[in-house]
Amino acid sequence: MYKNFIAAAILLFTTAAFAQTDPVLFTVKGNPVSLSEFRYIYAKTNQDKADFSEKSLRDYLDLYTKFKLKVQKARDMQLDTIPALRSELDGYRRQLANSYLVDKEVTDKLIQEAYQHMQQDVDISHILILCDRNAKAADTLRAYSRAMNLLKMVKGGSDFGKIAADSSEDKSAKENKGNIGFITAMLPDGYYELEKAIYSAKPGDIKLVRSNSGYHVVKVNRFRPARGEMEVAQILFRKSDNEAKNAELRTRIDSVYASLQRGANWDDACKRFSDDKVSAAKAGYLGFFGINRYQRAFEDAAFGLGKDGDVSQPVETSIGWHIIKRLSARPVGSFDMMKRPLTERVKRDGRSEIAKQTMIARIKKESGFQEYPKVLEQWAAKQQDSIFLTFKWKPDPAKPQTALMRFKDQAYSIAEFEDYCARSGRDRMRGAGMPLIETVNRLYKSWSDDTAMQFEESQLDKKYPEFKSLMREYEEGILLFEALKQNVWDKANLDTVGLEKHFNQNLKNKYRWDERARVSIYTLKTDDPKVLADVRAFAAKNPAAEVAKKFNKKEENEVLTTLEKLYEKGKNKDLGDKWSAGAMTDAKTDAGTKTASFLKIEEIIPATSKTLSEARGYAVADYQDYLEKQWIEELRKEYPVKLNEDVLMSLVKK
Repeated sequence: MYKNFIAAAILLFTTAAFAQTDPVLFTVKGNPVSLSEFRYIYAKTNQDKADFSEKSLRDYLDLYTKFKLKVQKARDMQLDTIPALRSELDGYRRQLANSYLVDKEVTDKLIQEAYQHMQQDVDISHILILCDRNAKAADTLRAYSRAMNLLKMVKGGSDFGKIAADSSEDKSAKENKGNIGFITAMLPDGYYELEKAIYSAKPGDIKLVRSNSGYHVVKVNRFRPARGEMEVAQILFRKSDNEAKNAELRTRIDSVYASLQRGANWDDACKRFSDDKVSAAKAGYLGFFGINRYQRAFEDAAFGLGKDGDVSQPVETSIGWHIIKRLSARPVGSFDMMKRPLTERVKRDGRSEIAKQTMIARIKKESGFQEYPKVLEQWAAKQQDSIFLTFKWKPDPAKPQTALMRFKDQAYSIAEFEDYCARSGRDRMRGAGMPLIETVNRLYKSWSDDTAMQFEESQLDKKYPEFKSLMREYEEGILLFEALKQNVWDKANLDTVGLEKHFNQNLKNKYRWDERARVSIYTLKTDDPKVLADVRAFAAKNPAAEVAKKFNKKEENEVLTTLEKLYEKGKNKDLGDKWSAGAMTDAKTDAGTKTASFLKIEEIIPATSKTLSEARGYAVADYQDYLEKQWIEELRKEYPVKLNEDVLMSLVKK
């Protein structure tokens, strides 16, 4: 309930950006609330009921004034210093800042680009020279030089397939001569440059591209419209190690296919013949699949089916022979349909670094970024490979303050860079074997990028009034929740003396029971008609305890159980139309469990007021309302509200 209250408060009191000349509508303890803030909230909350009549405006003004009074009290209670609340607010700030710390224009272009790529499948061949992204400079150079030589060879007319089979470090190249077949966007993380290269090429183009795996000499063979996804079912005859048996299987599956063509039932055929027992139980259902999930022969046959319900001729794969039934086809969705999942994928993908770097470049340009490369060179020259690239290295305890870079008037020193290097021990030690200056430059780039993003986040309140407004309103929502919790909700739950006094004075007759019936519920462990008749006859004239005593003579041979329960009039169906003392319902028997049951009304209890224990939930809610009203009256006395009547009346539409 409390979390829902926060969400509602934030939604209710979210504000827009306000002009500096905005007139003040009212103040609480000297803190102003502007006219535009109130206008925006009033219109947002009331929506089509916001008629700007004087009555409507004054009613809402009262509500909003109470909100501001509670927030002011929360600040005076220093609730904004509670670590847990500060942590929650910081978490929200980071989450909100993320939507500002991105180049939306570049991100949108990346999403559009990915969607355009998804419209086509592309058949490619490649020659792979493995080289990890973090390989030493010398190893990277060797891999690059080798890839360049291979590129020159195939561009010079050498047979691509033969070169791939002889030189590619992709293990499959020996068999497929480098031909991967058709692929489609988006490629896995780390392969964006490869995706971009092949989708910007023409059939026959050969390019050299770097990926997370290494260097690819890639040849684009052809394009086709994207296949999308196909939903299929199958009948499988699994291959044997015996060739004679396989010939028999091929004859049998041809026979099954012929029977299907003559109108045989697909589901029956799956259950009778398919060796895929998992799918056979579901009429051969395999679900949706896209390209490159199954072997090429299976995929081509499935996507070659023209319409839903079509069945393929037997198709051979390394597994066996398949008869495939098309259930439905799902093409690539519209951009509007795909935009949201694509946005999430782009954000998680390495290509999002393009948008980040564009953002960082803009931040540096707008903030008058300056850097001092000679200071960095001089600092790097003092470091020793044998120490800096190991866990032994520690920042200079003197904390040198010489500036390495600057954003506006804020300088960032060597000491701060050294602290970053200490925190980035893994990245620092990864540079072992490389020239030290390469590692220093890489660390400096990461540090300056991170600092740029942190600097931009610190400026969001100044640059984006709506960001400042959202942060203020979320903070006020958190404070309001905590203030109500301490001053109202917890007190109402814990102040048992105050609750009882309030109940006796104000609520004693508010919550009432209608007429109630005290009912005995009889359950017999037998459906013997004679035993049931005997029990009902005795129960008609005796209380439940006497009935149980008479028929349960031995504990080990208990015949019946009884349970007493109160039923409020009109609130249940168990009694049917019975509502008089002594009335019994018809007996119900259950042949499966061999039991019988019936109900007897022992007495009718007149309508009466509920006790505090019986109405506690309602009473606590009432007490909370009472305490909140009292608290608001105290706040009005503690914090005088000054209203500018003329400003309010300027909102009224005659």
